[in-house]
Amino acid sequence: MSSLFKVIFNRCIRLAGNLIKGISYLFHFLLPYWRFTIPANSPAKIASRCDASIPKIIWQTNYSSRCALPIYVNYLFNRLMSLEYEYRYVSTQEREVFMRDHAPQEVYKAYLRLNDGAAQADLWRVTCLYLHGGVYMDIDAVLVWPLGKTLKHDDEALYIKFKKDYSEFTNYFLATAPKNSDYQAILNQIVYNINHHSELVNKRVYDTTGPSAFNEVLQGKSVNAKKRGHVCIQGAFTNEYFQYLDKPRGKWTYLRDDEVVKKSS
Repeated sequence: MSSLFKVIFNRCIRLAGNLIKGISYLFHFLLPYWRFTIPANSPAKIASRCDASIPKIIWQTNYSSRCALPIYVNYLFNRLMSLEYEYRYVSTQEREVFMRDHAPQEVYKAYLRLNDGAAQADLWRVTCLYLHGGVYMDIDAVLVWPLGKTLKHDDEALYIKFKKDYSEFTNYFLATAPKNSDYQAILNQIVYNINHHSELVNKRVYDTTGPSAFNEVLQGKSVNAKKRGHVCIQGAFTNEYFQYLDKPRGKWTYLRDDEVVKKSS
């Protein structure tokens, strides 16, 4: 029965999201320079009832904390769905400081070779979750069920799958306890892809630092995974136009394959 409720709620979120997008086009037409600010930190709103293996921290990053209306509505909705969780927003500059101060040297060097913000965010999220644990969500990701009910107290990790046959892992939602050995393997795979980028058959951001690294490591393994429609979806409240309102053509898909990684000197 809960699965049916999740599907229904998922559809309702999408309908509400379409309404928000419609209103937002008018809002930003009338107020083209108006932006909202996502806070750097938002404490948990209610006390957690029990300890959990996965730390109750949500991590997010983006090219700017100043955002369009639908991105901010997306943030508020997710906070409503995660009242037991602390929220941390990490800026582009803070990402690099984090990697410099906490990542292994070879990981930081690989990070510095990445030209694209999305690729940098890919490597940062895996490093951050390996070291600290918690939940990572892309800025356009939307929880479809309260996070405290989705993640059980003894879960060590949760992945979501997509495609029609739910055969592939994605990385726009990730949850793990610290020091997850699978994350160490994924981290190693991403660093390898960066250092051997010219040898890769597929050289896109998606294949170099993105979901392909997860599929390379996790495919065939027995891990805790659920359908995205039961956990977290993408783009319900927003779209590329609003997400990159202040950075036109800023999405990773516009980057040529040979631009993803800086040539080694």
